[in-house]
Order: sequence, then C-alpha cells, then structure tokens
Amino acid sequence: MEENEKEFKKELGLLDGTMLVVGSMIGSGIFIVSADIVRQVGSAGWLIAIWLLTSVITIIAAVSYGELSAMFPKAGGQYVYLKEAYNKLIAFLYGWSFFAVIQTGTIAAVGVAFSKFAAYLYLPLSDENILFEISFFKLNAAQVVSIITIIFLTYLNSRGVKDSKLLQTILTIIKILSLIGLIVFGFIYGAKADIWNANWENAFVLQSFDKDTGLWSSIAGTTIISAISAAMVGSVFSSDAWNGVTFIAGEIKNPQRNVGLSLFLGTFIVSLIYVLANVMYLAVVPLQDIATAPSDRVAVVASQNIFGSVGTIIIAVMIMISTFACNNGLIMAGARVYYTMAKDGLFFKKAANLNYASVPSWALWVQCFWASALCLTGKYGDLLDFVVIIVLIFYILTIYGIFILRKKRPNVERPYKAFGYPFLPMLYIIIALALSVALLFTKFATCGWGVLIMLTGIPIYYLTQRK
Repeated sequence: MEENEKEFKKELGLLDGTMLVVGSMIGSGIFIVSADIVRQVGSAGWLIAIWLLTSVITIIAAVSYGELSAMFPKAGGQYVYLKEAYNKLIAFLYGWSFFAVIQTGTIAAVGVAFSKFAAYLYLPLSDENILFEISFFKLNAAQVVSIITIIFLTYLNSRGVKDSKLLQTILTIIKILSLIGLIVFGFIYGAKADIWNANWENAFVLQSFDKDTGLWSSIAGTTIISAISAAMVGSVFSSDAWNGVTFIAGEIKNPQRNVGLSLFLGTFIVSLIYVLANVMYLAVVPLQDIATAPSDRVAVVASQNIFGSVGTIIIAVMIMISTFACNNGLIMAGARVYYTMAKDGLFFKKAANLNYASVPSWALWVQCFWASALCLTGKYGDLLDFVVIIVLIFYILTIYGIFILRKKRPNVERPYKAFGYPFLPMLYIIIALALSVALLFTKFATCGWGVLIMLTGIPIYYLTQRK
C-alpha cells in the first residue's frame, strides 16, 4: 500500500480518549496560576468563583462539541467543524493559528516548565545555566532539556499510537492520583482552622495586590470587569486543550459515542480536581502567601506546609510527570490537524501522508521543529499571554457553528445533540464573547498581537489557493 493511501487505525477506546483529555488539560497551570488570580481579585470567594465559572463554561463547551464530533467523526476535529459550518478560509485561520502559536507555543511552554522543575532535582538543568552565548542569543540548559523531551515524545508518537496511548494513560492516572493525594493530605495534615477562617473573613471583597509595594487596594467600578477578565486568563488557559481528543477522532473506536463522552468525562474530572485543589490551597496557605508565592508556585508553598522541606521535591516530581503527559497528548493530537489541512491542500503536502505505523509522522516532525524553535526564542511566555484570545475566538465560532449547521443541514444524522441546546451553547458564547471583549480592552498590548497573528493567515491562505 502506498504511504498516502494508508488509513488511521482505530486503536483508542473510551479510557484512552478520556485520559487524553485529562492529560492534555492538566499541565503546570493548576500548580501556579492561582497566585495571579488572587493578586487580581484578592479574596477566597472570588478565587473559587473564577475556577467554578471556568469549569462551567469548559464543560458546556465540551458537551456542545459532542454534537459536532458525532456528526464528523474523523481526524482534524475543530478544523473540520469550522470548515463544515463556515468555509475553508475560517478553517485555515484556525489551523494557521494552531500551528503558529496555539499548539506549538503551548508545547514549548510546557516543555520548558518540565525542565524548570527538573532543576529542583538537578540544579545544572536550570534556565540560569547558560551553555552557549553569541550576541543577543543565549542557550540555557532548560531550553535544551525541553527540546530533548519534545523530540523524544515526537519520536515515540511517530512509531504509532499504541506506545503513546499507553504512556498517556499510565502517566495521566499517576497524575490524577498524585493530585488527589495532595488534596487529601492537604485537608488531613495541612489544613489549619485559623488560616481557613482568615482567608474567608472577607470572602467576596474585591481587591488587587501590588507585588512591588506589597499593598492591597480595593476594586470598584469598571476595574471590576478588567480584574475578573485578567484573572480568568490563567484559569481558562489551564483548562484548555480539552478539544485535543476531537483531532484524533479517526483513531477512536465508535467515535460517534466515545469522543463526546470522553470530552464530558475528561473536562468534568479536571474541573473537579481544579476546584478541590484551590479549596485545599485556602485551607493550607494564607491568602497573602498565595499572592506572594515565589515564582507563583502556590503548590510548592502548600506542599511545604503539608510535608515540610521534602514538599518541594514532591511537587517538582508531580509537575514533571504532569507536563510530560500533557506534552505527549498535545503532540499526538496536534499533528492530526496538520494532516487534515494537508488533505485539503492548506498545509505542506507531505503532512497528508501516513507512515508504516499509520500515523502522520511528517506532520509530527514539522510540529516538533517549530515547537523547538519557539523554545529557543525565549518568548514562549509572551506567546501564552495572547494564545487565550485566539482560543476563545475559535471556540465561539465553533459553538456558533452548531446553530449554523442545524439550519444548513437539518437532515444530517446527529447521534448526539448538544446538551441544553440552544440555551447552554448560547450561554457559553455570551460569556466567552464578554471575556474576549474585556481582554481586548484591558490587555490590548498582548491580545491585539494574538488577533494580528490570526489575521496574518488571510494573505497566506490566498497565496496558497493561488498556487
């Protein structure tokens, strides 16, 4: 059989799909972003409210995608949904943004997070260890380690889905059990009544914290909107990548049922863990210490309060496992989007080929190359700041696509219909739209760049069509 005539093998079940959702969602965010959320909103009640609101809109989006995944159970996921609901241009803009920033930028950032925490166990792996320097370019050990992990996971995925799915499932189960263990031990051995009571004393008083002055200031008027939207950037980003399972629908057994179910189960499990983890933080760590956690590593502070000095090593190992599994899921899912784009003539032609193991190895390696390049720029942190706005825009368009397809193709078989349609999908669109507008007004310097990157895909699309 010729390489480009090969088909995907359906080797992934419901457990594999659910573990891919969970593993891709949980990276390093839950261990870190709560510090910034507390600095933005300044109270225990609002911290939990931000995570609850994020959980609700994430689960609504996931169960809404269930209808689309059942209608189009093939590789490419969100890219395919946008193409079917709108046109090739909109789908290409998503795929372009996905390759340029969303997936590759996230892979780079997660890889560097892995290496930074590996430095807790072996100091020479730190980003402060400069290995090579010429002019303005500096190569540090953390960048090298992150690139090595990306290359290794790409190689593993290029050998077929069996090895990568086994690694994903094992590491994700370890990740879930580790987080549950941290939460349980936190409540049993680390919780203190005085800390809990003090944190909830002014539960819903909005205030912001200035790290430079160490002072709290009240929030009122229009600044409330900017504070809440800024706080949600971290929680939304930490809850992203759940849609990765839709990209590999072509390799899932009974995708009409299992993709949608994986989306619901995965997002529900992660949302529950995220909310409980933050409740545990509030029982173990004073609010001031959450806001001022060194390098925002709230989980490290909590673990030290629970386990003592060994707590730092425990969290370092947990985050290494978490980020490694996260990147495996991101790398596996991302290549399927480029494969489908190439089939439509919107990406490098070779990306449309499957290798001997029935996986898009060329797409995997071009993704690896660009993600590694982003590791070397040192700008991955900036990339993540404006990834959120692009992600939200395409989530809004995709979920609105359900409404379009209901009118455009009323007679197409829908094995599963969006739960709570039209109210819940519309609720998501309204909340996500409000958050997007607020981010554009309050963080235009970063979010504006995100929108610009997306729009640069328009001339590129027409150039590819001309060819």
